[in-house]
Amino acid sequence: MSMIVPPRRVVVDGDACPVKAEIAAAVRLCGATALLVSSHAHVLNPEPSVEVVTVDASDQAADLYIANALKRGDILVTGDYGLAALGLAKGSSVLTPRGKLIRESDIEGLLEQRHFSARLRRGGVRTKGPRPFTDEDRSRFQQKLTALLRGMQEIPDT
Repeated sequence: MSMIVPPRRVVVDGDACPVKAEIAAAVRLCGATALLVSSHAHVLNPEPSVEVVTVDASDQAADLYIANALKRGDILVTGDYGLAALGLAKGSSVLTPRGKLIRESDIEGLLEQRHFSARLRRGGVRTKGPRPFTDEDRSRFQQKLTALLRGMQEIPDT
């Protein structure tokens, strides 16, 4: 007896996401849907299988919307480690736009690193920003997202 698995959803922190086109292609390919959340400062266009939600421009509005919308089994795409921690706590898989799958075992160290860097910046120390986004990052992301979506279609939550 086979179990019908509902279509999966990719929830995207859309403001600074460089892989929106790849997400749209992957969800259509795998029969899933995407929810892109962004502030009014970033205009995103809905397309087949991709819902767009625009929130006000306040500092954490998109993160709060996403935190409230996430469900167990969703895939969260974000580079924000605080939001990633919330996603993991809600039972979501978390993937960065560079294609790194964030696991429970990673998050504490990532949050500590973020806190340490913020303290240095507040103290006047200049820290390096992220390295430039590459085609290799884009390709790795698309491969990981597609694998997550395909794997989730075959393996129901337990």
